[in-house]
Amino acid sequence: MNLSYIPSPTVSQVTLGPVVIHFYALCILVGIVLAVWIGSTRWKRWGGTFDQFLDITLWAVPAGIVGARLYHVITTPERFFGPNGDWVEMFRIWHGGLGIWGSIALGALAAWAWCRHCGYPTALLMDALAPGLLVAQAVGRLGNWFNQELYGAPTTLPWGLKLNTAGTAIGQGEQCYDGDTCPVGTLFQPTFLYEMIWNLIGAALIVWISRMAATRLKAGSSFVLYVLWYTAGRTWIEMLRIDFAHEFFGVRINVWVSIAVFVAAAIVFIVLQRRGAATALLSEKLRTLTEAEGQREGADTDVAGSHPQA
Repeated sequence: MNLSYIPSPTVSQVTLGPVVIHFYALCILVGIVLAVWIGSTRWKRWGGTFDQFLDITLWAVPAGIVGARLYHVITTPERFFGPNGDWVEMFRIWHGGLGIWGSIALGALAAWAWCRHCGYPTALLMDALAPGLLVAQAVGRLGNWFNQELYGAPTTLPWGLKLNTAGTAIGQGEQCYDGDTCPVGTLFQPTFLYEMIWNLIGAALIVWISRMAATRLKAGSSFVLYVLWYTAGRTWIEMLRIDFAHEFFGVRINVWVSIAVFVAAAIVFIVLQRRGAATALLSEKLRTLTEAEGQREGADTDVAGSHPQA
């Protein structure tokens, strides 16, 4: 008998009249707000403005959500297509199913395109985003707790996750021991908690490293460190999970992706230190662009406020 465990929530949504508010979606929104706050603070420190960062966010966030969903649809097509699939489920993201790889890829592409359009240093933007992304992902994992999904293998550890079988746990149908049904009262590895802690530690480390080695690391290094930290943690955490996932040579696809991205990021980090631009140099460029924007806006205001003489 387990005397200590992590309980699962009894509710995952609230209804206010005709509106249903899912806690999963709320966690994602709170994570986005925190990421914008942290990122804009770092961006302003390098000479940018909140409005600049907000404009980038308005492009990157929707693209990131679409990319996250597309990655999930592509990697688990049987849930949406085929004899047992429901294509409408693609649009119900509150039921779970967002792939971080798709989010980063499409979100980063949108952010790069906007920075390219405005002339902002993309490497500085990536560095500004790095710790906030980890915080956002940590908060987002709470949504998995509310949905009772994506937990790990059975465990007897005192911090094991206990499902609330009276609720509507998305993950209750997951397999236990090679397809056998889990005994009542089985506890599971709280992989959402492991990833939350891992991400928060990573965010703190990136902030600390970027301050201690500000003059030695090239612009873009903080973002690459984020990728290295996240993929290292995702590799071992993913191996604990028991939710359905496609495998290659007996290993979950996301594990292979994590390893591949980790190796690629390590190579990029080495090349970046040799050929990348200094943060101070790009910061000066951003300050110059910000001043030029301010002068243009001031000129536009003067023109709009002027009136022809009668």
